[in-house]
Amino acid sequence: MPLQGSLSIERMCLLAGVSRAGFYRFLKAQVPSEEETEVRSAIQQVALQHRRRYGYRRVTAELKRRGMKVNHKRVARIMREDNLLALQPKEFATTTDSNEPLEVYLNLSRRMQLNWVDQLWVADITYIRVQTEFVYLAVILDGYSRKVVGWKLDRSLTSRLAVNALDGAIKLRRPRPGVVHHSDRGVQYTSPEYVAILKLHGMVQSMSRPANPYDNASCESFIKTLKREEIYANKYRDLQDLRSHIEEFIDGYYNQKRLHSALGYRTPEEFEAQTHGKTQAELYAPTLRFITPNTQNAKRAQEKRDSNGVPSPESLPTLDSSHQGHCESSNRAVSTKGSRQEVWPDQVG
Repeated sequence: MPLQGSLSIERMCLLAGVSRAGFYRFLKAQVPSEEETEVRSAIQQVALQHRRRYGYRRVTAELKRRGMKVNHKRVARIMREDNLLALQPKEFATTTDSNEPLEVYLNLSRRMQLNWVDQLWVADITYIRVQTEFVYLAVILDGYSRKVVGWKLDRSLTSRLAVNALDGAIKLRRPRPGVVHHSDRGVQYTSPEYVAILKLHGMVQSMSRPANPYDNASCESFIKTLKREEIYANKYRDLQDLRSHIEEFIDGYYNQKRLHSALGYRTPEEFEAQTHGKTQAELYAPTLRFITPNTQNAKRAQEKRDSNGVPSPESLPTLDSSHQGHCESSNRAVSTKGSRQEVWPDQVG
C-alpha cells in the first residue's frame, strides 16, 4: 500500500522503528468512535445550555437523566479537553453586622428534621457590584426543597430590603403558622419591623451562632452558586439590567432547570412536585420535628452556659401530633443594651 509517493506503510514503519500493528492502532485511536462523538456532542450541548454553570458531576447527572451511560471521570476528561469546566468562584465579603446590641434567638434549624416544604425558611443578604456602585440582594429559600421563594434587589442595605423579600415569600407561599425562619444575626433580621412581620404570620425565629456560616449553609450555597454561575460571568449596565438577569436566573433557571446535588440531582420545582404525593396526615404532621439532642453534647453545653452565667431553659421546644403542626412564639422582651442575649421561645403550641 503506497503512501506519500513511493514509500509503502511497511517501509515507513521500518524507517520509523515501529510495527505495522502499532501503526494501525495509532490510526484507529485518532479516529473517534461514533459513540465517543455522540457523548462529546451531548456534553457540549448540556454545558453550553447551562452557560458553563455546570461542573462535570451535574453534566453527568443530566446525561444519565437522558438515558446515556457515562462515567463522571470520562465526562470530566472531555470537559477539560474542550475547555467546558465550570467557572471558578471568587471570594466575597459579608454584608451583615452582628455586633449591634439587638435581640437574637436560638438556632432551631440545627435540630430540625424536615419532611415537607414551608417548615424551614432560610434567609441571607449579599452584595453585587454594578459599574461604579454596590447593590444588595436579599433572598429567602425553602429549607426542604432549596427553592428560592422570595428575593429583593436594592441600592440600600436596610431592614426594608429584607422585609420586601419576606413579603414576597409570604405572598407566594402563604405559609401556615409554625414556619421556622432562620438567618444570621444581621441587624436587618433583628429589626422591630421584620420581627413584627414574623410574629404576625406565626413564624418562629431562629438565628445562626456568631461567626458560623455553616449554620446557614444552604443559603450560603445558593449565593455562592448565583455569583459563580451568573454574577461573575456577566457585566451589568445598571440596576435594572442586573435585576432582569437575576430574575431570569432564579425564576427561569435555578428553580426550574438547575439540578441540585442535595435533591438527588433534581430541580427544586421537580423535587417539590415529586414529593407532593404525601398524605394529609403527613402534610399536617408536626411542622417541627426536633432531633433528640446528644446527652454528652447537651451536658457540655450546659456546663458552658453555667460558666458564662447564662440561664438555660428547662427543655428544648418539641412538638407532637396533637399540635397539628402549629406553633407560636411569644418571646420575652430582653434588654440588650451593651450586649446581645439569646431568646428562648416561651411557648410552643
